[in-house]
Amino acid sequence: MPLDVFCVEQGRWSSGAQFSGAKLMVHPSVREKAAVDQQQNKVWEAVRSGTTSDTALAALAAPNAPAMVITPRIVGGVVAAEAPTAAYQKIYKSPQVASSVEPFVEEVQRRLARRTAELKGESVVGVVIAYGGEVAWSDIFASPELFERYWPKLVRSYVVEALARPHTKEQASLDDARDFLRPLTGHQSIESEPGVYSLREVTAGRYVEIELEALRPRDVTLHSLKIHRTS
Repeated sequence: MPLDVFCVEQGRWSSGAQFSGAKLMVHPSVREKAAVDQQQNKVWEAVRSGTTSDTALAALAAPNAPAMVITPRIVGGVVAAEAPTAAYQKIYKSPQVASSVEPFVEEVQRRLARRTAELKGESVVGVVIAYGGEVAWSDIFASPELFERYWPKLVRSYVVEALARPHTKEQASLDDARDFLRPLTGHQSIESEPGVYSLREVTAGRYVEIELEALRPRDVTLHSLKIHRTS
């Protein structure tokens, strides 16, 4: 079936070019612009800026604001020196960025492995992501196997977003995560093809909930995404 797609590498596109699957996933600010705004320019802007979070943009203008590890200046320097076509992989795998991303990823992986080892008769099918005290994102899948396939890409995408936001001492609680997962009540739109899929989107203020459901061979929610919009 035809799918809408967005380019994350401004300046690289050429007619007839061949593309293949990457071993990474764009970070939440970019995914948000593609999934919700669906505007190509906003996708490219999110790649260049690292994050579109209002708090991060305010921090850039505040002299005493908490620091960010990945800033638009750093991304711009990498683009100028190593990735003139704004190639996403080259930006976020560059030494300047990857040296901060990979240790963070390893620590998150270590903590998750320790916690999941304690589970008895339960499995992990998704995550809720908070940046400081702000619960901002969730990805939930139909099965543990599907989650495990996406997790290595997802965790790096979350870390890139975290490093592009100001560091804070606030921490979200388990109750905050539970509240975030409550179903939204708001404007709803549904796109579907009978017997194939149903895509439901609910918007309430700055929150958006998107669910993709497969209708064949049986009804099953493949992926549920919830976003606290950055802007």
